[in-house]
Amino acid sequence: MTMIENVSDTARWVAMYRAMETERRDAIFRDPFAARLAGEHGSRILDSIPRGRAMAWAMIVRTSVFDDIILERVRNGGVDLVLNLAAGLDARPWRLSLPPTLRWVDVDLPGILDYKVELMSGETPHCQYEAVRLDLREGPKRRALFTQLGVHAKRILVVTEGLLIYLTPEQVGELARDLHAMPSYQWWLIDLANPTLLKIMERSWGKAVQSGNAPFLFAPAQGTDFFRPFGWEEIEFRSTMDEARRLKREMRMMWLWRFLGSFSSAEKKREMRRMSGIVLLERI
Repeated sequence: MTMIENVSDTARWVAMYRAMETERRDAIFRDPFAARLAGEHGSRILDSIPRGRAMAWAMIVRTSVFDDIILERVRNGGVDLVLNLAAGLDARPWRLSLPPTLRWVDVDLPGILDYKVELMSGETPHCQYEAVRLDLREGPKRRALFTQLGVHAKRILVVTEGLLIYLTPEQVGELARDLHAMPSYQWWLIDLANPTLLKIMERSWGKAVQSGNAPFLFAPAQGTDFFRPFGWEEIEFRSTMDEARRLKREMRMMWLWRFLGSFSSAEKKREMRRMSGIVLLERI
């Protein structure tokens, strides 16, 4: 029986993956707060999910690549505000080397954000940290927040790690449109799956997340072209499989997938490479 009771529990699940990586001697990142934030409930959630630990590699790779791109944009893009939507138990303001002048705003539901703020109350963030309790499905309140933040910043990087897959295409489109409304929103960092991967995830984890009212929904067939009508274009795509190989965090038997893929057409190889990725979007 799965232990996921609501969408916020997925944050505890993913925090367990960060804790697992942190314990490795050859860790590609370290999150000293992950185990504390995940708690015993996070461990029980992970143990209740079919092949939960075997699939850790994808979440670990995603975390590492998000770290890299966030730091690069902050250092080289002149980002003065990071807006982290559905922030969950992300501890980047405390664990990444961020400038003290940077403003970091976490947005999430009150329950999970109150929990994180309480557990992190004794820690000092490296930047100017703010927590905003908000249900992102509430359009007027969401737009009001985006406007308020947009007026007081020049170059905003939006981060939605692990969020979009739980939204409908209509909800993603509304979010994209709202973010584009203010010129200070320059970049948007997302993770994206294609329909093939969505089917695989539904077979592996579908029952677990649906029982917590958090079904997988968004995996556009047109890929990042989905975002162009809303004013966003892809400027960087990092294939999860490619990055896993680079970071030496490939799933078991990945060599067999690569071998079988070597006999595929060029189009099929491209589709496989873009099955899952981390994407940096820029406003058009």
